[in-house]
Amino acid sequence: MAAKKSFPLRINPEVLAAVQRWSDDELRSVNAQIEYLLRKALVESGRVKITQKVVTIVEEYDAKDKDAKDS
Repeated sequence: MAAKKSFPLRINPEVLAAVQRWSDDELRSVNAQIEYLLRKALVESGRVKITQKVVTIVEEYDAKDKDAKDS
């Protein structure tokens, strides 16, 4: 992964407060929330393409199956 660059941002206090609340709801930092929003806007506008998409598959765990395998 490429190194991230720092960038100073001047932002309206009301907008920052709204982003803070949103990031709290999403369990992200404000920085991560801003990056998420920028990336989403870039993809939706067609300015960048998604190069990697992470998919997590959750499988149901059955303790009975584990006990049968251990026997």
